[in-house]
Amino acid sequence: MQQTQLGSLENYRKGTIEVIKGKASHYVMSNVFEVANHAKPYEKVVVGKNLKYVIETLRAEGASPWFSASHDEFVVALDGEIDVHFIKPSDGALVSDDIEGTVQLEGEPSGQKMGFVRLRRGHQALLPAGAAYRFEARKTGVLLVQTILGSASVEKWADICIQ
Repeated sequence: MQQTQLGSLENYRKGTIEVIKGKASHYVMSNVFEVANHAKPYEKVVVGKNLKYVIETLRAEGASPWFSASHDEFVVALDGEIDVHFIKPSDGALVSDDIEGTVQLEGEPSGQKMGFVRLRRGHQALLPAGAAYRFEARKTGVLLVQTILGSASVEKWADICIQ
């Protein structure tokens, strides 16, 4: 009987693909812990894509810049202990409704501080449309963010995927 093995930045194992039908070149894979381990802190590396929707992995280390989006986003902690701080902007929308994906903000936006949530392995949080948010790692970790491909997204498939 096999046991589920959870990964971390310090301890992960790269998996393999067993091709049942088709050609191996039609499939790619990567390991989110390996991608995060080689990424800059809070670099939003795309590890999954379906049309305009993406899953990004982030190495959570120290404090991130402030981000916002015109649509809801979703974050899951895979490793570490990360606080997500929120601000409700006082000057209207930080990101125009016609801009998709995460936008990195210049400095801290003005507005009402909404508090924070603390994420540990397996914890999830909504990053609400229109709010500004910033990550602060109490312990270095890995995050997955579900969002739409945008200006802050980094695609480097040739560097992160095994074919």
